[in-house]
Amino acid sequence: MKPTKDHLVEAAAELLWERGYAATSPAMIQKRSRAGQGSMYHHFSGKADLAVTAIRHSAGQLRLATEAALGSGTTALERLGAYLDMERNPLAGCRVGRLVQDPDVVADDRLRGPVAEFFTWLRQRIADVLAEGVRTGELRADTDPEAMASLVIATVQGGYVIARAQQDQAAFRHATEAAKSALDRLRA
Repeated sequence: MKPTKDHLVEAAAELLWERGYAATSPAMIQKRSRAGQGSMYHHFSGKADLAVTAIRHSAGQLRLATEAALGSGTTALERLGAYLDMERNPLAGCRVGRLVQDPDVVADDRLRGPVAEFFTWLRQRIADVLAEGVRTGELRADTDPEAMASLVIATVQGGYVIARAQQDQAAFRHATEAAKSALDRLRA
């Protein structure tokens, strides 16, 4: 059986994804986690402390899924295609990226920090795959791995926004297919 602290973190992570920081109350977290009253304050100094832990938890889950996708395939383009094709719920938005739409998260360096760290890691990880593709001769020598990594991330995050705005999962897939097409044009 999981410790109460883990239940609190998982409940907070889910609520942050669904509702955002400002709209998530400690009472909601307690109810979702089925933790006893006062448990949150036994394990965390307050809502912000729990939220930071929950954000790191969500980022860690995304990092593992991303590593699995980027570790599949033999070529850089196959690996990036696997990342773009990862199983996602476009209408729910990104577990981590969606948090920066919350003004309370953006205004608080401590809350925003784990989000920024995740996207810094993601950009570098994708850029490394692209740079490997350049080194092996798969991709053109004039490919800018950092710029293309930013484009890939922006496509995924923007795909979530478009899909949510239109309430159409196909809008997300359309964006990721366009990114794959752009990456394919980098072949040497």
